[in-house]
Amino acid sequence: MTVISSTKSPETLSFILVAEFDAGVERVWQIWEDPRQLERWWGPHTWPATFEKHEFSPGGEAAYYMTGPDGEKARGWWRITAIEAPHRLEFDDGFADDSGAPVEAMGTTHAAVTLEDIGGRTRMTVKSRFESEEQMDKMVEMGMEEGMKEAAGQIDGILAEQSHA
Repeated sequence: MTVISSTKSPETLSFILVAEFDAGVERVWQIWEDPRQLERWWGPHTWPATFEKHEFSPGGEAAYYMTGPDGEKARGWWRITAIEAPHRLEFDDGFADDSGAPVEAMGTTHAAVTLEDIGGRTRMTVKSRFESEEQMDKMVEMGMEEGMKEAAGQIDGILAEQSHA
């Protein structure tokens, strides 16, 4: 299993997921940078993602939707706030309505992704920071923790497949 730990911290309004991969930092960076690879793991396998927009630069925006088993679409958006390739990515993340507009009532989560070399392998840390404890509780109730663990668990297959190409 790639996921090493997942930690909820109501005190700091954060959720931290740590995963390790048998691939170099540059290769793991590609699963964020390339929307076709990103959509193969962003979301649990029962809710695959489709990125309609993916401007991978500071100030850039992403728009995506995840399709559930019954065809229901859950839309989301990102606003990229920082990129230091291939080690750090930060973005604001939120839910969107059917037209792609942010759903303000759901709030915004700030994600900070770091990739570090651990002897030729990569440790990926994803820290999600919430606006309030209420928002954090709502996201956990919606299955965010399990969903992120399942999503990260799909990365090994993508890395293994690509490295043999």
